[in-house]
Amino acid sequence: MTPDTVRASDLFECKKCGDCCKGYGGTFVSPDDIKAIADFIGEDPEDFPGRYCQMSGDQPVLLQDDSGYCVFWDDKCSIHPVKPRMCRAWPFIEGVMADVSNWYIMAQFCPGIRTDIPDDVVVEYVENAIRKQLNK
Repeated sequence: MTPDTVRASDLFECKKCGDCCKGYGGTFVSPDDIKAIADFIGEDPEDFPGRYCQMSGDQPVLLQDDSGYCVFWDDKCSIHPVKPRMCRAWPFIEGVMADVSNWYIMAQFCPGIRTDIPDDVVVEYVENAIRKQLNK
Protein backbone atom coordinates (compact mmCIF):
# COMPACT_ATOMS: atom_id res chain seq x y z
CA MET A 1 0.00 0.00 0.00
CA THR A 2 1.39 3.37 -1.00
CA PRO A 3 0.22 6.91 -0.18
CA ASP A 4 -1.12 7.39 -3.72
CA THR A 5 -3.25 4.23 -3.68
CA VAL A 6 -4.68 4.38 -0.16
CA ARG A 7 -8.35 5.23 0.41
CA ALA A 8 -10.05 6.43 3.59
CA SER A 9 -11.66 3.02 4.01
CA ASP A 10 -8.20 1.42 4.02
CA LEU A 11 -7.35 3.39 7.17
CA PHE A 12 -10.68 3.79 8.92
CA GLU A 13 -14.16 2.30 8.93
CA CYS A 14 -16.66 3.90 11.28
CA LYS A 15 -18.27 1.33 13.60
CA LYS A 16 -20.91 3.84 14.77
CA CYS A 17 -19.97 3.06 18.38
CA GLY A 18 -19.96 6.69 19.55
CA ASP A 19 -16.61 6.36 21.28
CA CYS A 20 -15.34 9.44 19.41
CA CYS A 21 -18.26 11.39 20.89
CA LYS A 22 -17.03 10.82 24.43
CA GLY A 23 -14.31 12.71 26.25
CA TYR A 24 -10.87 13.23 24.74
CA GLY A 25 -10.84 17.02 25.16
CA GLY A 26 -14.13 17.96 23.57
CA THR A 27 -15.27 19.03 20.14
CA PHE A 28 -14.23 22.49 19.02
CA VAL A 29 -16.90 24.34 17.05
CA SER A 30 -16.38 27.17 14.59
CA PRO A 31 -18.82 30.04 14.04
CA ASP A 32 -20.03 28.18 10.92
CA ASP A 33 -20.56 25.00 12.97
CA ILE A 34 -22.48 26.96 15.60
CA LYS A 35 -24.77 28.55 13.01
CA ALA A 36 -25.45 25.26 11.25
CA ILE A 37 -26.19 23.36 14.47
CA ALA A 38 -28.29 26.19 15.92
CA ASP A 39 -30.37 26.42 12.74
CA PHE A 40 -30.77 22.63 12.69
CA ILE A 41 -32.05 22.44 16.28
CA GLY A 42 -34.06 25.67 16.10
CA GLU A 43 -31.89 27.75 18.45
CA ASP A 44 -30.67 31.30 18.09
CA PRO A 45 -26.99 31.13 17.06
CA GLU A 46 -26.25 33.98 19.49
CA ASP A 47 -27.59 31.91 22.42
CA PHE A 48 -26.07 28.61 21.31
CA PRO A 49 -22.58 28.95 22.88
CA GLY A 50 -24.01 29.84 26.29
CA ARG A 51 -26.36 26.85 26.27
CA TYR A 52 -24.35 24.15 24.50
CA CYS A 53 -20.66 25.07 24.83
CA GLN A 54 -17.91 25.68 27.32
CA MET A 55 -14.77 27.61 26.56
CA SER A 56 -11.39 25.99 26.09
CA GLY A 57 -9.03 28.93 26.00
CA ASP A 58 -10.79 31.27 23.61
CA GLN A 59 -12.56 28.56 21.61
CA PRO A 60 -15.99 27.04 22.26
CA VAL A 61 -16.27 23.28 22.64
CA LEU A 62 -19.52 21.34 22.79
CA LEU A 63 -20.65 20.44 26.28
CA GLN A 64 -20.59 16.88 27.51
CA ASP A 65 -23.32 15.31 29.62
CA ASP A 66 -22.72 13.49 32.91
CA SER A 67 -21.70 10.32 31.06
CA GLY A 68 -18.94 12.20 29.23
CA TYR A 69 -20.66 12.07 25.86
CA CYS A 70 -21.34 15.10 23.68
CA VAL A 71 -24.69 16.67 24.58
CA PHE A 72 -25.88 15.79 21.08
CA TRP A 73 -25.18 12.06 21.46
CA ASP A 74 -28.27 9.94 22.10
CA ASP A 75 -27.17 6.44 21.06
CA LYS A 76 -26.41 8.18 17.76
CA CYS A 77 -25.49 11.70 16.71
CA SER A 78 -28.64 13.80 16.85
CA ILE A 79 -27.01 16.52 14.73
CA HIS A 80 -25.35 14.19 12.22
CA PRO A 81 -26.44 16.13 9.08
CA VAL A 82 -24.72 19.27 10.46
CA LYS A 83 -22.06 17.77 12.72
CA PRO A 84 -19.04 20.00 13.32
CA ARG A 85 -16.06 20.02 10.95
CA MET A 86 -13.97 18.35 13.65
CA CYS A 87 -16.41 15.41 13.73
CA ARG A 88 -16.64 15.18 9.95
CA ALA A 89 -12.84 15.02 9.73
CA TRP A 90 -12.37 12.24 12.33
CA PRO A 91 -9.91 10.52 12.50
CA PHE A 92 -8.03 12.46 9.82
CA ILE A 93 -7.03 15.33 12.10
CA GLU A 94 -4.05 17.67 12.38
CA GLY A 95 -2.75 15.99 15.53
CA VAL A 96 -1.75 12.99 13.42
CA MET A 97 0.45 15.19 11.22
CA ALA A 98 2.09 16.70 14.31
CA ASP A 99 2.92 13.26 15.71
CA VAL A 100 1.89 9.99 14.07
CA SER A 101 1.82 8.33 17.50
CA ASN A 102 -1.49 10.18 17.99
CA TRP A 103 -2.97 7.80 15.39
CA TYR A 104 -2.17 4.86 17.66
CA ILE A 105 -3.44 6.64 20.76
CA MET A 106 -6.73 7.40 19.00
CA ALA A 107 -6.94 3.78 17.85
CA GLN A 108 -6.99 2.66 21.49
CA PHE A 109 -10.38 4.39 21.80
CA CYS A 110 -11.71 3.93 18.26
CA PRO A 111 -12.26 0.40 16.96
CA GLY A 112 -12.53 1.66 13.37
CA ILE A 113 -8.92 2.90 13.11
CA ARG A 114 -6.46 0.48 11.52
CA THR A 115 -2.95 0.40 12.94
CA ASP A 116 -1.33 -1.99 10.47
CA ILE A 117 -0.68 0.72 7.87
CA PRO A 118 2.81 2.24 7.51
CA ASP A 119 3.24 5.56 9.33
CA ASP A 120 4.25 7.47 6.19
CA VAL A 121 1.06 6.32 4.43
CA VAL A 122 -1.11 7.42 7.36
CA VAL A 123 0.55 10.84 7.62
CA GLU A 124 0.42 11.55 3.88
CA TYR A 125 -3.23 10.48 3.66
CA VAL A 126 -4.13 12.71 6.63
CA GLU A 127 -2.25 15.66 5.10
CA ASN A 128 -4.13 15.22 1.82
CA ALA A 129 -7.49 14.81 3.57
CA ILE A 130 -6.97 18.01 5.58
CA ARG A 131 -5.86 19.90 2.47
CA LYS A 132 -9.01 18.79 0.63
CA GLN A 133 -11.22 19.73 3.58
CA LEU A 134 -9.69 23.22 3.78
CA ASN A 135 -10.24 23.80 0.06
CA LYS A 136 -13.98 23.11 0.27
